[in-house]
Amino acid sequence: MKANQADIEAIVKQVLASMAGQTANASAAAKPSGGIPKTARVAMLTALEHYDIKEFPIPPLGDGDILVKVEGCGICGTDAHEFKRDPFGLIPVALGHEGTGEIVAMGKNVKKDSAGKDLHIGDKVVTCMIFKDDPEITMYDLNKQNVGGADVYGLLPDDDIHLNGWFSDYIFIREGSTVFNVSDLDLDSRILIEPCAVLVHAVERAKTTGILRFNSRVVVQGCGPIGLICIAVLRTMGVENIVAVDGNAKRLEFAKKMGAAKSVNFMEHKGIEELAGAVKAQFDGHFADFAFQCTGNPKAHSNIYKFIRNGGGLCELGFFINGGDATINPHFDLCSKEITLVGSWVYTLRDYATTFDFLKRANAIGLPMKELITDRYPLDQINEGHRKNLEMTGLKIAIVNN
Repeated sequence: MKANQADIEAIVKQVLASMAGQTANASAAAKPSGGIPKTARVAMLTALEHYDIKEFPIPPLGDGDILVKVEGCGICGTDAHEFKRDPFGLIPVALGHEGTGEIVAMGKNVKKDSAGKDLHIGDKVVTCMIFKDDPEITMYDLNKQNVGGADVYGLLPDDDIHLNGWFSDYIFIREGSTVFNVSDLDLDSRILIEPCAVLVHAVERAKTTGILRFNSRVVVQGCGPIGLICIAVLRTMGVENIVAVDGNAKRLEFAKKMGAAKSVNFMEHKGIEELAGAVKAQFDGHFADFAFQCTGNPKAHSNIYKFIRNGGGLCELGFFINGGDATINPHFDLCSKEITLVGSWVYTLRDYATTFDFLKRANAIGLPMKELITDRYPLDQINEGHRKNLEMTGLKIAIVNN
């Protein structure tokens, strides 16, 4: 049966309409709902203890750049220091380095993340650092250089891009940055990646001493988010004999939920000798084989040596800024006890990638990681969120976009 010209034209129009519909659907699937606006809101710290919500144009992307729609970002202790004192001299600055979001646009040269995993529009990502053309910083370098040798989003001086921190609607990820595809993790887990990487790194540093083992007696001093995550990392590695030390009863209770076997509230003891005795009692008459010092308090650093046995180890990770000098007695605290001391500061790229598996393992064994995020604020209430963080009545405070 022959089709006439009108029939053929009708068929062609139907096919073309179908193809156009498929293309439109594919395009819609690749774009976030609502498309990409021309401007983005940024929470800019413009004075001590004050953010202004500013609006900036979204710049055009280069071939190696990525535009990410921000979903959430935790408030770090470093953000709190910057909010109160601006110790890095960055004001005005777009803060927020514990962030995550969805890729909404990327340059033609962007194909894979920093671990070799494919990247596509719609993938959920986190960033780690921005390279400074330093060949020492590589994905598979175990510990030659930590993140201190590179720039980090959320701690960049303001420039003509402005979209430099995760406390914003969108963040502009520049060519040369490290980006990881973490689409297999939920939002809360992704917000916790950066602080968890700090503790994965600290425990890896502790392991270099050869002292930290499965059956080690371990004391963790300081049960803010850092100390609590430290306990969780140890627990996922099979360490069970953990004593938490803090002055806040609610945090000590949470420490037990995270894996601590016992706890000591220093508010209930007078003087370091009595406190050390209480720690020793929780280890059935023994001092700790290894200790993690997770506060930024110099007095806490001075005290922790008293909790450690002869030949034991200590990892200090509480001082992310200059918190002042600590006093110890080198003979009694360090030399005669032959303490092995390691410092830990932030993380390496390898630690960052390892953290993704840590979070999956922690969730698998039932550790309440997501309960660390106790308070959530929208971007336009970022000042309130920071004030809540300073009150220390919650744990991890997060800025979450709708």
